Amino acid sequence: MNDTTTGPATGDRLLLMETFVRIVEAGSLSAAAAQLQATQPTVSRRLQLLERSLGVRLLQRSTHAMRLTVDGERCFARAKELLASWAAFEADLRGAQQEPEGTLRVAMPHAFGQDRFVTPLAGFLRAHPRVSVEWLLRDDVRDFIAAGIDCAVQVGEPADPSVVAVRLSEVPRIVVAAPRLLGGAPPPQDAQELAALPWLALQTFYRHEITLRHRASGRLARIALRPRVTTDSLYALRSAALEGLGVCVGSAWLLEDDIAQGRLLHLAPQWEAAPLPVYIVYPQARYYPSRLLRFVAAMREAVPGLTGAEEGEGGTALQA
Repeated sequence: MNDTTTGPATGDRLLLMETFVRIVEAGSLSAAAAQLQATQPTVSRRLQLLERSLGVRLLQRSTHAMRLTVDGERCFARAKELLASWAAFEADLRGAQQEPEGTLRVAMPHAFGQDRFVTPLAGFLRAHPRVSVEWLLRDDVRDFIAAGIDCAVQVGEPADPSVVAVRLSEVPRIVVAAPRLLGGAPPPQDAQELAALPWLALQTFYRHEITLRHRASGRLARIALRPRVTTDSLYALRSAALEGLGVCVGSAWLLEDDIAQGRLLHLAPQWEAAPLPVYIVYPQARYYPSRLLRFVAAMREAVPGLTGAEEGEGGTALQA
């Protein structure tokens, strides 16, 4: 129970109101305590907390009698209405949770939304046939409410303190280039050798320099860049690399097939850029529809296997 000068928390207020209604309907504190399976001092303390939080006296008590004050009569009527409304809300929510329905508006980064996340989306829709999804490709969502967005998958740390952020996974990033860029020279093995090559930049995460970390020793190497091409699209970055225009740092999941087919070379394979965290974020609210909660749960289950992260990387919930 929260007994502070600011008053009880919302959940506590419901308990206090329920206790007050029981006292009135049962006719005494001892009878209410028996119905609530609580002690009489606990019931008395709850009544005092409710009166203190409301700033009014609700009951007049004497040794042999108990009666409602004028404020107590008003509070009793309203408390019964509020408790009935809450019970109806819980019943409605439980029903919705059994069969989620309605439209969910989801914002996705372009690369994920066109590729990796379509499969878990399909699984979610098959599991919940009464839900429809608006699948919006947006790399950045500034204002959820104005944009009418229910949730968004975001790469990078959330900067908005007003959202709930659930960490799903992380994206490993590697250095690649097309064989033609090297002109027959052996692929660089050390990070410093990369500085002499032409570069491509993904302006969302790096523009004029990139820091790489050695896998075994943890040693860091900072490389200054003068990129030939700068883009905000991961797919455009990959396409430019395939054309031999420069070296780039990109998401391992997107580049692994090109490496396996020999279209791209993994340069300095013992060096890597810091992985990028992946979050699903949504506005803070008192209640959430079950379609949103089910979608978040589906993403938490599916995403770690889609980003190339090592097992056990995702799943931490936090308030951003």
